[in-house]
Amino acid sequence: MLKKNLLKKNLLGATGIEVSAIGLGSVKFGRNQQVNYPQAFALPTDNEIVDLLAHARALGINLLDTAPAYGTSEERLGRLLGKTRADWVICTKVGEEFIDGKSAFDFSKTATVASIERSLRRLGTDYLDIVLVHSNGEDKKIIEADEIFATLSSLKAAGKIRAYGMSTKTVEGGLLTLELADIVMVMHNPVYTDEQAVIEYAHKKNKGVLIKKALASGHLNKIPSKDPVLDALKFIFQAPGVSSVIMGTLNPSHLTRNIECARLALS
Repeated sequence: MLKKNLLKKNLLGATGIEVSAIGLGSVKFGRNQQVNYPQAFALPTDNEIVDLLAHARALGINLLDTAPAYGTSEERLGRLLGKTRADWVICTKVGEEFIDGKSAFDFSKTATVASIERSLRRLGTDYLDIVLVHSNGEDKKIIEADEIFATLSSLKAAGKIRAYGMSTKTVEGGLLTLELADIVMVMHNPVYTDEQAVIEYAHKKNKGVLIKKALASGHLNKIPSKDPVLDALKFIFQAPGVSSVIMGTLNPSHLTRNIECARLALS
């Protein structure tokens, strides 16, 4: 039986924000179309989300990852977190939306400011802990041509966000993000290591690192392993500088197992 709050917490670079080594991803709270998972799933009920959030907190998780592109995830979290909002570090995103079954991207200043204001309303809060740019793959263009970090910096100065960065898709974009922002989110797991140089540079620069797709969206069966989750987390946490690994599930037992593996990987 897990004791409460034994999950390790890490500082997110130099932001002053402390996050649990495992964060709870919430794609499945609001979207089940055009998602890269091995099996189809139904969206959870409000009660199921409330129970899962309570279970996550009891296991020591304090980081929630959401996005406008995750369907109704933001609205549902805003409604269901209620008075517990202060217990959570909320990470949301800008740049991508999911409309009529398709992704749409807009990284302009007008769209970014509007997205932040909408996320604040949806989440029922007056500040966002972390905001990441939801890249379409053109990381360098987004940073340089759209000057999106300048927009996010002004929103940070206004007190609407505490830290910002990008969920990148290229090594070049990850390295550039680390020069101009607080945090980077990269994909890293035993079957995909292309962005390891970004993690190493973030550690050198004392910037926050969030890991996405740690379990390759459920496709880790490509590598021989008796315990793919444990082996993946051991692999990821051996890299200095990793702040938190975002893992999404709707199953409380799976969540418990993920935390057990994280504790073993970190021990």
